[in-house]
Amino acid sequence: MSCFRNRWRYMACAIGLSIAVTATADDFPSRQIQIIVPYAAGGSTDQLARSIQEPMSKELGQPVIVINKPGAAGTIGVDYVVRAKPDGYTLVFGNTGPNAIVQLTREVAYDPLTDLRPISTVALTPMILAVPASSPAKTVKEFIAYAKKEGNSLSFGSTGNGGISHFSGVAFNNMAHTKMVHIPYNGGAPMLPAFGGGQLDAAFLTGLDGTTMLSSGLVRYLAVGTQKPTDVAPGLETIDKDVPGFKSVAWFGILAPKGTPDNVIDQLNRAISKAVATPAVKKLFTGRWVEPHSSTPGELADIIKQEVAQWKPVAEEIRAQ
Repeated sequence: MSCFRNRWRYMACAIGLSIAVTATADDFPSRQIQIIVPYAAGGSTDQLARSIQEPMSKELGQPVIVINKPGAAGTIGVDYVVRAKPDGYTLVFGNTGPNAIVQLTREVAYDPLTDLRPISTVALTPMILAVPASSPAKTVKEFIAYAKKEGNSLSFGSTGNGGISHFSGVAFNNMAHTKMVHIPYNGGAPMLPAFGGGQLDAAFLTGLDGTTMLSSGLVRYLAVGTQKPTDVAPGLETIDKDVPGFKSVAWFGILAPKGTPDNVIDQLNRAISKAVATPAVKKLFTGRWVEPHSSTPGELADIIKQEVAQWKPVAEEIRAQ
């Protein structure tokens, strides 16, 4: 007889199901964990995610794999995780764009503030104003003068509409009174070759994005988006020096679907923190102009809320265009 035909048996089934769910959570992790990267393979988000795979797997005692689900400025991959079972086995390696600000310019299928549980940051990095090596500009001041002279014949590239590289370019245009045209790409992997090949006049990059092109002499870094000089980008002035009030700093981190049990979040947070602190990961990050930085879930939640407030005026400008 089905337990749904009998009240008492139904209660027994419900209790048994509850015990089974609890046991599963308490037994976490008991199988492979997948981290969804919402961008194409090869970009900065993908590189950072893959760098912590092995140490996370070692700490958790289970395989940790990275799966790329690019598209729509990262929102397709994030939405996939939002809809996943909240058991800790499907996570998203998020960042400022799809996990904080993209919803400010267009409707998305999820609420970044309520549909995901922050676990920990992994890295922080200033956005860097970069130009091709052939650009006549050697400083931000020279670039502003050049951009004003050329008007809308200059372009800046981004990793997609609604991402921080897009917002950074719009904010720069507004605050420096330039008119660069925005050219969006489907992630950093396709944007970087275009930029390195001279098809764009500027871009706001993470240090990780531009490392290879910088060392190859294809691009030039002008200044960073922090409001004070930072050891992450040694020797660079701040954009704020010539564009007062400009700020653009990106975070990368891991989030889980809402409803993921607290004990699972705690275990994942510890594993991420230990992974970020390993010498190999720290060396990789700092060598590519990225600050290794783990956090509590609450600290990441606060970062997201602060970014929403910071970028809201820029979003209004984008919607008005």
